[in-house]
Amino acid sequence: MSQEFFKGNDYGSNLDFMPAESWRILRIMSEFVESFDRMGSAQQLHVSVFGSARTPVGSEYYSAAVELGKLLVKAGYGVITGGGPGIMEAASKGAFEAGGRSVGLNIELPMEQFPNPYQNESLSFRYFFVRKVCFLKYSSAVIVFPGGFGTLDELSEVLTMVQTGKINMIPIIFVGRKFWEGMIGWFKEQLAGGGMISPEDMNLFKVVDTAEEAVTYLEECHRYSKRSSVK
Repeated sequence: MSQEFFKGNDYGSNLDFMPAESWRILRIMSEFVESFDRMGSAQQLHVSVFGSARTPVGSEYYSAAVELGKLLVKAGYGVITGGGPGIMEAASKGAFEAGGRSVGLNIELPMEQFPNPYQNESLSFRYFFVRKVCFLKYSSAVIVFPGGFGTLDELSEVLTMVQTGKINMIPIIFVGRKFWEGMIGWFKEQLAGGGMISPEDMNLFKVVDTAEEAVTYLEECHRYSKRSSVK
């Protein structure tokens, strides 16, 4: 890696480490308590939508995410996003304009992240890991649009949690076959082919091309789940 990359970056300090670590623990606890208290009162199922903050307004995926938000509300779901711009804004906008619940789990970042105006429930987080716990604890499904490192981080988290049984099995849906096909091929050839995941782990997710396909599959999964729970 070029030394130029490190110029101007003080990697020897981290201002988030407070002199008294016990106070930092209390701050983390306060985020858990507030988010659990506010999210736990919801009486409907929610779907988390992940995707790039850099997706431009009016683009193909932005428009698809707006449509997804509307369709989810029409199907009776609330929508959870990261609260920022791009795909997050689009899904929030669709839910908001359809008269549904649009929850934004906002994260404090030095760039990119600013709250979008389509949230009728907004929470703010300092810590990524607390935010990710909140996403998964209150999601009955996860729908993932094209995105960068942050989206892949959230996607890896949910795949790992479902694979290891740390959370209940929920639908995980990728929107945009063309975008995801290279990664999915790598999953199959390198991860499953190399014995790093089980072949059946490739069934943990579904790939679709449209918002309509995503919601149709989601509803099918939940109808099947309800039938399976009847004894």
